[in-house]
Amino acid sequence: MTGVINKMEKKVAVVTGASRGIGAAIARELAAAGMYVVINYCGSEEKAQELKTEIEQNGGEASIYKCDVSDNVACKEFIGNVIAEYGHLDVLVNNAGITRDGLLMRMSEEDFDAVLDTNLKGAFHTIQAVSRQMLKQRSGRIVNISSVVGVSGNAGQANYSASKAGVIGLTKAVARELASRGITVNAVAPGFVETEMTDVLADAAKENLLSQIPLGRPGNTKDIANAVLFLASDAAGYITGQVLSVDGGMAI
Repeated sequence: MTGVINKMEKKVAVVTGASRGIGAAIARELAAAGMYVVINYCGSEEKAQELKTEIEQNGGEASIYKCDVSDNVACKEFIGNVIAEYGHLDVLVNNAGITRDGLLMRMSEEDFDAVLDTNLKGAFHTIQAVSRQMLKQRSGRIVNISSVVGVSGNAGQANYSASKAGVIGLTKAVARELASRGITVNAVAPGFVETEMTDVLADAAKENLLSQIPLGRPGNTKDIANAVLFLASDAAGYITGQVLSVDGGMAI
């Protein structure tokens, strides 16, 4: 991870799971808004590097950092290195997530645990790692990516729904703990968004999802990124502990 930035002027943002999909869109928007973006990835270094290059070609600044957020020790090292290099950390976006879908009666404990370890404990790990620095700064923005299924549930996704409902609870609890130091903690709950994760769905499943959306269309990654950018901005300074549903009306 390297980069030369004006440490006093540019906000530093960490986006987990940022090499593709919603995470990549969030990284692009934060960089376009003038933030220095640390692109966290766990899988493809090639995709993370491609995103970094794209951001730089568009006039932004970014670096890449590999870390499995389900690993608490690795998270502490990751966040510690970011703070050591840039001197401050202003925005954390917890986007890293996985799915291991299956009907409850057939779901293995391993698949249940894997999803909670990344989606819920991963957010806990990074929030815990950044909190000391943000408390010291007396400022910070934390945005957690939940899901419409964390609000309403979904058959075949007991593990994913539980993890994303947990993210909402975590968001509200941490918001109360950190508010007195000027740190806001909010969540964004996307609905059906067209990404690589949803591309694998059968056509019938996609049609069923679309029928549940009052606005009549799936979301796109920029819809989510715009919501995150708002919550990470100064304009959202008096908003904390909230869940912003970006779902075309699915959760109404």
